Amino acid sequence: MIDAAEAAVEAAVAAGAGDAEAYAAEAREREVRAHGGEIESLTAATQRGLGLRAWIGGRVGYAYGTDVGEAGVGALAARAVEAARAADEDEFAGPPAPGSEPSPRLDLGDPSIDSWSMAEVADLALAVEREALAADPRVAGVEQAVYAGSADRVAIASSTGIAGEYESSSCYAYAMVLARGEDGTETGLGFDLARGPAALDPAAVGREGAERATSMIGAGKPPSRGCPVVLDQTVAASFIGLLGGALGADAVQRGRSPFAERLGSAIASEALTLHDDGLDPDGPATAPFDGEGVSSTRTALIEAGSLRSYLFDTYAARRGGVESTANGGRAGYRSLPGVSASNLVVAPGHLGFEEMLGEAGAGVLVTDVAGLHSGVNPVTGVFSVGASGRAIRAGELAEPLREFTIASDLVSMLGAVREAGAEPRWVPFGGSVSTPALLVAEMTVAGA
Repeated sequence: MIDAAEAAVEAAVAAGAGDAEAYAAEAREREVRAHGGEIESLTAATQRGLGLRAWIGGRVGYAYGTDVGEAGVGALAARAVEAARAADEDEFAGPPAPGSEPSPRLDLGDPSIDSWSMAEVADLALAVEREALAADPRVAGVEQAVYAGSADRVAIASSTGIAGEYESSSCYAYAMVLARGEDGTETGLGFDLARGPAALDPAAVGREGAERATSMIGAGKPPSRGCPVVLDQTVAASFIGLLGGALGADAVQRGRSPFAERLGSAIASEALTLHDDGLDPDGPATAPFDGEGVSSTRTALIEAGSLRSYLFDTYAARRGGVESTANGGRAGYRSLPGVSASNLVVAPGHLGFEEMLGEAGAGVLVTDVAGLHSGVNPVTGVFSVGASGRAIRAGELAEPLREFTIASDLVSMLGAVREAGAEPRWVPFGGSVSTPALLVAEMTVAGA
């Protein structure tokens, strides 16, 4: 892959580019879906391709393709240079420069991602379903049990001297479980993620889905009021992922963030500490460099309640007169880089979950939200979203709740965070997020 990337850069410069950058990627993917004790679908695929940026002065062109041979690379270079000649001038456009520090060598693979046969990963998906069905007699079925894994290779090269490559692997398993009560059917999600299938726990996935589904049987609406709210790890992760987007320099520079012009000021309570960590050894988004070849790093976003930094790729950094924070993310070789969080990590606190419920006293545990990203105003941060969960009474979990909304705004919610729990979890919702449960002192709950 690195040979293909370097050849593409050379071809683009030969075709007339002042500078060029090539991003080559290969992904070997497998997915198994189980239902009713049988394999419903099984897929295996390999994707390989190369994206090429070419600069002529302040104009940039982009092209991508799947032919990484000599002829394919030459045609790709010609298209990228042609696109650059037709592009508008942009004073901030330009290739990333190599960093002062070399990219670290990271062990991001698990041998089981390739050594496990298709039959073995199929058995894992079936085991997830079996465990869910056996967990509780009220479980009526499993809508789907899924295993998915990917082994990836990435290489990047540029005319400015950037050159690097790495391999990584990741996989996950989940189950959407159905539980039947007198008032209808409830659903619950269980999941696990790891670098290889050998590290997944199908029993835990099945049990979690069953427990979440059965815990919602007989749910009703809470009374409307302002009260303490505990966001479980999955819901907290969704909010943190949203926060990561709002702290992207591109959103800030366009005036599409409630945190614009707030650098250095207090935007949260002192209970909340948040970093973007592209080097966390357990992070699903960990890599030695970002999608532009800039060496990964750890960036403090919120410390002691104060906003310390935004997230920058090369373009946003030039526009802001600062250095990139290695947050040039890509969805693959087909996409241009853009500002994107890597691993968002909330520092854990000291309270266990039971202690956190005790601190809440009388309130609501939120275990699921719907329409969060579409329900938030990107400029003001105001949100009102549907939710479900459990009542908290006298510091203990009580009856299940559904069909209510929680409402606030991001700045007020962050300022009201009273405690972060002691047990963080990696959650792949809204990006790559590690967070414990969060206790918010007060939010508006609208129910009955």
